Amino acid sequence: MPEYIQRSLRRITGTRQATIDTIEPGAIAVSPRRPIDRFDVAAITEVLDLATKIGAVLLDSGTAASDTQAQVEFIAGAYGLDDVDVDVTYNKIMASARRGATLPPITTMAQVKYRSLDFTRLADVDRLIRHIRNSGITPSTAHRIVDKIIAAPHPYPHRVSTVAWGVMSAGVSLLLGGGLLVAVVTFLTTVVIVSVNRRINRLGTPVFFQQVIGGFIAVVPAAVIAEVSDRLGFQLTPSQVIAAGIVVLLSGLPLVGSLQDAITGAPITGVARFFELLLMTAGIIAGVGTAIRLMEAVGIYLPTLTTLTRFDAVDLPIQVAGGALASAAYALACYAELRAVPVAFLSGAIGSAIALGALLWQPVGPVIADGVAAVIVGLVGGLLARRALTPPLVVAVAGITPLLPGLAVYRGLYGLLSEQTLSGITWMASALGIGCALAAGVTLGEFIARTLRRPSFLPAGHRPTWGSGANGRRSDG
Repeated sequence: MPEYIQRSLRRITGTRQATIDTIEPGAIAVSPRRPIDRFDVAAITEVLDLATKIGAVLLDSGTAASDTQAQVEFIAGAYGLDDVDVDVTYNKIMASARRGATLPPITTMAQVKYRSLDFTRLADVDRLIRHIRNSGITPSTAHRIVDKIIAAPHPYPHRVSTVAWGVMSAGVSLLLGGGLLVAVVTFLTTVVIVSVNRRINRLGTPVFFQQVIGGFIAVVPAAVIAEVSDRLGFQLTPSQVIAAGIVVLLSGLPLVGSLQDAITGAPITGVARFFELLLMTAGIIAGVGTAIRLMEAVGIYLPTLTTLTRFDAVDLPIQVAGGALASAAYALACYAELRAVPVAFLSGAIGSAIALGALLWQPVGPVIADGVAAVIVGLVGGLLARRALTPPLVVAVAGITPLLPGLAVYRGLYGLLSEQTLSGITWMASALGIGCALAAGVTLGEFIARTLRRPSFLPAGHRPTWGSGANGRRSDG
């Protein structure tokens, strides 16, 4: 029996290692090139520019500051620059190569001007770092590759991503206990939100106002249809539609990255990301609040919310399926590679099942339930991502996205607007607690997964053979 369990675990974890797993102090046994001459300013600048350019893509995709710094240092070291200082902030990466006591250091800088949700770009850069590590490609070749990665269009048309966002919101509504009608309304509402925000984004509208508009649109159709449903004899729960829309708007924000930076020793970057998260959430709250007041002004009142959302164990399979569908759709909406979508689906199913199962046990609240689920998602999702050679960040973020506290945010705002101040503040605090539990939990789970897959360093004196091109490339296993 123990041997069977070990074989099963090996099938899940595999023998492959994520790129970040191999980037550890001492992991480079020998440089693919000789150490760069400290007087060769051009060669040093070329390597530093390459390292910071790759780091900017990683930071742009939501990678933690500590992991970004480690990979920038790794790339510089792979080309013979060992004495390099790297500073990663919220939107800037600086790398400085020391050249001894008598020569001034050479410094390059890359700036992150925007935040993208293109997980294929992240996976392409991950593969490029692998090629640098395994094949010893020249800096000029690596420059050409990373330039193509940055300039490449999204792998899918925008309409595919738009539909995927709609499917994700429909999955979240099922996770919250909604039925088919709620899922359809949520899907259509989200498609409108994404289409409108994409259009106004092309006009250069700040993201804060995009969140305001998205929150406004999330409320209006739900309120109108709920009002009409009472007259036509069918039932629609608008809170589930609104909460699913809020989850979609929250999903693109740097929740995991902000907490991971704070935990792993980059508090300044963590605070900056967390402030951005709070600001964008405030935009959602402003949009939802404005829509609620506008609906009340025209005589449409949203139904009173109950204190707790109750569900039966018999509904658990449908809700878990909704969470899994939401995770897979989120990965697709963020332009992840197709091989990452099934892994995200499984990760979302595991997280949703654990969170909902824990809530059935009365002493466990949503903060603890979601925190435990996030740890398992970070652990199992990290191991599955390594087997599929997918950046673990993709699977971790997709796995916890359906658990984002959209319903708690809406309940808190509704309480504040309905003169239920204590209830509103309580739910807002609960939303903040759930968000922090998700981010901290998935960070812990990923740390455990990385520890389990930590590579064995080469013994002292062992010098591997470095090749060039396809013939010299070693296996990623």
